[in-house]
Amino acid sequence: MRRRRLNVFSLSFIDCICCGLGAIILLFVVVNAKSAARRDTVTAGLRAEVNRLETALVRDRADLADARKAMTDIEARVTKTRGLSRQVRDTIEARNIELADEDRQTLAARQQADKLKSELKAIEEELRRLRAGADARDTPGDRLRTFPGQGDRHYLTGLKMGGQRILILADASASMLAESIVDVIRRRNLEDGDKLRSDKWRHAVATVDWLTARLPPASRFQVYTFNENARPLIGGNRKAWLDAGDLESLNRTVTQMRKVVPGKGTSLLNAFRAAAELKPPPDNVFLLTDGLPTMGARKPRVKRVSSRKRRKLFNEAVAQLPAGVPVNIILFPMEGDPLAADAFWRLAKQSNGSFFSPSRDWP
Repeated sequence: MRRRRLNVFSLSFIDCICCGLGAIILLFVVVNAKSAARRDTVTAGLRAEVNRLETALVRDRADLADARKAMTDIEARVTKTRGLSRQVRDTIEARNIELADEDRQTLAARQQADKLKSELKAIEEELRRLRAGADARDTPGDRLRTFPGQGDRHYLTGLKMGGQRILILADASASMLAESIVDVIRRRNLEDGDKLRSDKWRHAVATVDWLTARLPPASRFQVYTFNENARPLIGGNRKAWLDAGDLESLNRTVTQMRKVVPGKGTSLLNAFRAAAELKPPPDNVFLLTDGLPTMGARKPRVKRVSSRKRRKLFNEAVAQLPAGVPVNIILFPMEGDPLAADAFWRLAKQSNGSFFSPSRDWP
């Protein structure tokens, strides 16, 4: 009997191998599914933490961008502030230098003012002696208006009322309300009626009244008030001369003068320009004021005007005067302006006019 050959790789063996392999694969699938579920359970909290950290990171990056922008703005402001601080320091140094110059000028001006006061006192004494008999020689018969003053003091003035075209320029700025800066600040905030009752302004109105009462009847005249601008009391914008022989025109002029309310700054340049625009030009000018101008043709941007600047504004205004016209100055008192007396005295001297500072009971 033939012996049967043994085949190791029979079909049964292959089935066993496949069954074992399938069991192993099934075992891996079951184990992997459980491990994946457990992994998800374990990593769920970590993923939530990661998501929270990513959200916080995005928010922090946005905050960082805002912080960088704010830092840039702060650096720009710091740079600008440093530049402004340098400008402020430069301005303070310039102001200190200017104040030192003004202090020196003020001291020199006070010394010169004291000298001028002594000279004026001597001149007034001489005028008293020379004009002591002027009252008796005065002939009021040719006057159309009278001025009921307290006493006869016009012989002290030395004012020359001659001329064919006489212009009176009356300062109507706020400084004409009082003699001190503190009182001016206080009175400029009052009602118009209280302003009109100010002693200094009533003194100026009385002076205009006194001047118009002594105009030669054959002459022509005009009265301008000025502060920031210059305007005639009557006549509107016609810039025309009035007849001094017309009593009605004289009375209307004084009446309008009593209605003017002082206020604002002082532009002597605009006043002298108005004088130059009159056709024909004046041949005698009477200027009633209390100090150097505080502005030129336009209102300045800064409120404070130094003494040097005011003297410069005065010189610019004088340049607008018609040539060869005498300017008679009636200077009312005002504190804090020591250069005014010298400047106006020189103007009167150079123009062959007169300079007069009235007492409180004149005219």
